[in-house]
Amino acid sequence: MSVHAQPASNSNSRKPATLHSLRAMHARGEKVTMLTAYDATFARLADESGLDTLLVGDSLGMLLQGHSSTIPVTLDEMVYHTRCVASGLQGGGAAWLVADLPFGSYQQGVAQAMASATALMQAGAQMVKLEGGGWTAEVVRYLVDRGVPVCAHLGLTPQSVHALGGYRVQGRDADSAALLRRHAKELADAGAAMMVLELMPTAVAAAVQTDNPAMITIGIGAGPDTAGQVLVLHDMLGVTRGKLPRFVRNFMAEGGSIEDALRRYVAAVKDSSFPDRIAHAYAAA
Repeated sequence: MSVHAQPASNSNSRKPATLHSLRAMHARGEKVTMLTAYDATFARLADESGLDTLLVGDSLGMLLQGHSSTIPVTLDEMVYHTRCVASGLQGGGAAWLVADLPFGSYQQGVAQAMASATALMQAGAQMVKLEGGGWTAEVVRYLVDRGVPVCAHLGLTPQSVHALGGYRVQGRDADSAALLRRHAKELADAGAAMMVLELMPTAVAAAVQTDNPAMITIGIGAGPDTAGQVLVLHDMLGVTRGKLPRFVRNFMAEGGSIEDALRRYVAAVKDSSFPDRIAHAYAAA
């Protein structure tokens, strides 16, 4: 079956986001919006709906490939999908593009991490994301020193799901919360400009932001006190099957088009009506 419509140029009138403009947005208290994207068509729709940032997530392993985790995703696959999303942003796209370093593409050391980051940036990424704390601070510093903007990721880190014992809320006791805060500080000091905080108590995420005021923290299941929010595209459109985490809101439930749902998400994050402090968040033990 052929597709007769010609690729449309992006009709976005916004100025392209930069790391400087995102930092300025955070400094003035404006929430930063992020969604996952895996292809050119949805990247264009999300960008034209006003998303500040798009994440080419290794969640594609579960959503597009049908795996039970993100671990099987390869660097070549991430490069392919990053190139697809970047193509959707050509001709006027404004969203800042972040791409995940997949499992096994940076764990061997800084040289491997730099080679993997280079591949993603040559495919169109403007920032790379890596998971975990502790040893990753050295990797972050190495990349940042060589001109690679880095987004860190703490809390539930899906690439470590087996080590964590499943998809569970992290940082609920005092010791684990203190460890998360320490790792966040180390990553911030190493130069990470952005940090995804996933599945942790609201108070812990808020403390991480307070500890690192210049850091652009992006929450997912981490309460409303982060600098911004991210959801998985398929989750917020209500097409993911099975039981979804409590932090997900189906923005298609109110009807209308996909574009309407994307705009509702942007508006809800910007006016702080999403996430709800009770319905979408977690408390400490």
